[in-house]
Amino acid sequence: MMPELMDAFRQVTESSAFAGGPYVSRFETEFAAYCQVRHALGVGSGTDALWLSLIALGVGHGDEVITVPNSFMATAEAISLCGARPVFVDIDPRTYTMDPAQLEAKISLRTQAIIPVHIFGQMAEMDRILSIARRHGTPVLEDACQAHGADYCGKKAGSLGVAGCFSFYPGKNLGAFGEAGAVVTDDSELRTKVQVLRDHGQATKHLHSTIGWNARMDGIQAAVLSVKLRRLASSNAARRVRAQMYDELLADEPQVIRPFVRSECTHVYHIYAVRVPNRDAVMERMAARGVRCGIHYPVPIHLQKAYSFLGLKVGSFPVAERCANEFLSLPMYPEIRRDQVEFVVETLKDCLHA
Repeated sequence: MMPELMDAFRQVTESSAFAGGPYVSRFETEFAAYCQVRHALGVGSGTDALWLSLIALGVGHGDEVITVPNSFMATAEAISLCGARPVFVDIDPRTYTMDPAQLEAKISLRTQAIIPVHIFGQMAEMDRILSIARRHGTPVLEDACQAHGADYCGKKAGSLGVAGCFSFYPGKNLGAFGEAGAVVTDDSELRTKVQVLRDHGQATKHLHSTIGWNARMDGIQAAVLSVKLRRLASSNAARRVRAQMYDELLADEPQVIRPFVRSECTHVYHIYAVRVPNRDAVMERMAARGVRCGIHYPVPIHLQKAYSFLGLKVGSFPVAERCANEFLSLPMYPEIRRDQVEFVVETLKDCLHA
């Protein structure tokens, strides 16, 4: 891939198309087609994608937006940056995505949007979520920042709600060489609003119809993403092969809860997260033996100091809290070899029984 990436850098540099421009437009067309939608808009980050989409939906001061507490901080931050209040719904204990059975009770007259998070690479139970949302006339905005290429009943992540929001942070399944993000949608009016908002509120240069922001995608990031998008399907397939290796090797370990995949979903394993007892001690032992793992995410959003004003305490969302104490993200990338997976699993088992 390196010659292609170097050529992409050369093309952008020689044309001085650094902010927006033809390489961004090309990637937008390619990514929209990949996501099975009419429009894609490149922005500066996944946080920008969420924030500008909410603004475009009219979310503002005094409103509420429903989401889950087990996500990266950006999901709630985007809501707060609109002046709205995040309202949390606990998660399903198997998929770790929004529990539709608890959703309807959280909808109020102030609810202006619902943001299910496709966590770790698996989509939320969109049929039930969308059905509830339609009954209340509430738009659903997909946080697909960890789900590039995932699908639900054959529909790609980002194509089921009014819009989908993606991050291209370098560690994602589709990662740029820096910060970048995108909004995908079939709604032409929403597309136009986000397009204006990302460029200082101007549809025509020097004519600002609203107060916007500088959220344009860099040309270099778009060129890199165009190259890497061509390999996304194969790299996701490789991740699924590696996940199956982990599943098979961990099947006989009763202390490990492996990822559960719904039959209607295609998981892309941005993260292969297991649940284990005494997680912190196990992680420390594994690191001492040369296996570095991660945690996504150790403190649920409702227990972060930044959201203490919500008045939520330990016990407010017991499933999310329990998972946060047990999640252990094992090494996962398309190139990891079987012998490496075997070593990770052997080390994990030894550390569990130490």
